Amino acid sequence: MTLAHLAASAGYTLPPLWRILTKSGYFIGLCGAVGSTVTYAAVVRPALRAPMAGRGDADALRRRTAGCLAWAGVVLLMAGYLQLAARLARAGKGMPFGDALAPGRIWDFLRAPAAKGTWVAQGTIYLVQNAVLVLVSAALIALFVPQARRHLDAFALTALPLALSVTLIAAIPASVPKDADHLLDPLFDQLHIVSGTVWIGGLALLAALAGTRARLSENAGLLWADLWRRFGLVALVCVGVVLTSGLWMSWKHVGGIGQLWTTTYGLFLLIKIGLVLAMVVAGGVNQFWLMPRIVQARRADSTTPLLHLTLRHFPRVVRVEVTLGAAVLAVVPFLGGSARSEVGSPPPVTSGSILAVGAALVLALAASLYITLRTSDALARRRMP
Repeated sequence: MTLAHLAASAGYTLPPLWRILTKSGYFIGLCGAVGSTVTYAAVVRPALRAPMAGRGDADALRRRTAGCLAWAGVVLLMAGYLQLAARLARAGKGMPFGDALAPGRIWDFLRAPAAKGTWVAQGTIYLVQNAVLVLVSAALIALFVPQARRHLDAFALTALPLALSVTLIAAIPASVPKDADHLLDPLFDQLHIVSGTVWIGGLALLAALAGTRARLSENAGLLWADLWRRFGLVALVCVGVVLTSGLWMSWKHVGGIGQLWTTTYGLFLLIKIGLVLAMVVAGGVNQFWLMPRIVQARRADSTTPLLHLTLRHFPRVVRVEVTLGAAVLAVVPFLGGSARSEVGSPPPVTSGSILAVGAALVLALAASLYITLRTSDALARRRMP
């Protein structure tokens, strides 16, 4: 049975092509804006300010970073407009996507009055969100100008909170939440989006920066060892939040393990889970195999091996992770509805016992991530002569 036949039999509707492209494009834009700015602030900027960063190497990376952030602003601006048109095309009775692209129709949609029982019009929320999106894009696109690149910190650090606000504003409810579920669902959804975009966007930024290898000195391995170490910590936090929020969302939308392969939603979710786990495995290769070798080469002051490990071997694994991350974003538009609704099962009810189990899982996950760091450190010491 084909996927289309399974979808039809299970009451699942495959999204139209324009919906697939606009939603994936929007998350790609968020990865560029959120992931790149957070990674610059938490990873790149501190490493470039460290003593081991040579002036020439730091300047080359700053120039490449500014270019990446500028293009991220272009992508976000384009993706944001298409996503807004997609929202209009799906609102109310709907309309053809081509018609929804008209600026006049979009403006009318944003100015629509609030519905009965709401405290603010949904269009107003989207208006504020997209106004912030334009500000973020403008701050990043300005980095195309050489004079603005001299103030990279100011533009990037200004864009960072605004970029986070783009996705957070969209989660503001237009009406008063009815119960705890209506508060927790958007909370975990935003945690999932922010951590996922930081993870994928950060990997993409560092993969792009690794392309400066030909313009770096032989001592650049020290700088890149610091970059990978810092991002390893950021990635571990992102993995923990992605897995925690993902467990909550899976529990809300899937009523049992069997629904992962008996419903269309479940099949797409299973594909996404497989891709995310593959990213985790690739990250594990970096953490348990490459990072200990990098630490060994760094302590032994082995310049050439360190440069090869940090700018040849490590980026290869990162590029695999970026490819897997792009595949995850391609699957996201297909996760509409839920497996529970396909089989007619009632939505789950959040209770104190469920929250207690969730808290226990979070603690177990945090402990496993801590053990991961300690194990990586132990492997590095063991390989020391």
